[in-house]
Amino acid sequence: MNRTELIDAIANETGLTKKDIDATLKSFINVVSDALQKKDSVQLIGFGTFTTVDKPEREGRNPANGEKITIAASTSVKFKAGAALKEKVNTQPAKKSKKK
Repeated sequence: MNRTELIDAIANETGLTKKDIDATLKSFINVVSDALQKKDSVQLIGFGTFTTVDKPEREGRNPANGEKITIAASTSVKFKAGAALKEKVNTQPAKKSKKK
C-alpha cells in the first residue's frame, strides 16, 4: 500500500475528505519525525513504538575491493509492534462480501 492508497482507504473508512486525510497524514509524519529527531520515543498503544538507536562509528569493508573503510556513526529508527498489531497480523483477514 502506498501513500495514495492509504489516504483512499482512510477516507473510505472515515468519510473524511482526501484533502483532510492528506493534511493529517503529513502532520502525523512531521510530529513523529520531530519527536524522533529529539530522541523522544512515540508510543501508540495497540499499534507500536517508534524509537531511535545510536549506532557508533565502525570499520567495514568495501565489497567491491575488500578495502577497509570507516562507516560513520548514525542514528536509526526502530519500530516495535504492539501486542494488538501482532495479533491482528497473525490472524486471517475477514472475507469481504461482494456487493451486487
